[in-house]
Amino acid sequence: MNILAIDTSNQVLGVAIQQQGHITGEIVTNVSKNHSVRLMPAIEKLMKEVSLKPEALDQIIVAKGPGSYTGVRIGLSTAKSMAWALNIPIIGISSLEVLAYQGRFFNGLICPFFDARRGLVYSSCFKWEDNNMVMIEPEANMLMDEFLDKLKSYQHPVLFLSPDISVHQERIQEKLGNLAVIPDATFQLPRASHLIMAAKERSVDETHTLTPNYLRLAEAEAKWLEHQKRVNNE
Repeated sequence: MNILAIDTSNQVLGVAIQQQGHITGEIVTNVSKNHSVRLMPAIEKLMKEVSLKPEALDQIIVAKGPGSYTGVRIGLSTAKSMAWALNIPIIGISSLEVLAYQGRFFNGLICPFFDARRGLVYSSCFKWEDNNMVMIEPEANMLMDEFLDKLKSYQHPVLFLSPDISVHQERIQEKLGNLAVIPDATFQLPRASHLIMAAKERSVDETHTLTPNYLRLAEAEAKWLEHQKRVNNE
């Protein structure tokens, strides 16, 4: 089976290809540039490198968020358009779960997160059990301090994974002390190839109804809803 994996849900842009059970190519960049103009060229370049034509693809896997609203939309819309045009199945995977695979085999809690500004994070918590990633805490958009208090209550070592680790590292170490494990920078970035690993036992999504997982409303939408609520109450 030939699989294309796409992740543009955060600043990292990742594209990977698996052919007949082997990862034959992967592109990962972590630069502040527009995914909308870089994603298709990255896909085309990688497919050319591994001598794979679009019509030979059997499946597409995409990171569906949470993360950057724009980034999630770009990756999802591109993946859905390709799946529809090629008439092949698509699977959406949580961006947090994909990042958690950087910590597989860690004997403790694995906690990926993305900074959501104003002290908030998109977060979750997993554990690697019996060669599977098991969710311990559901995905949430919450204050980092509240997240850390919850993790501290487990009294287990916690592996923190995030491309935004530098924003919260000091607070993590203050709150959890020796329980906090912060690996090298190479482990802090999600890998598109892990999308393929995460999707192995997943059911196929319906292409047209697969939707982003934002975890919260975009700021503009939240303000509009609040305005409508005030208008209706007047």
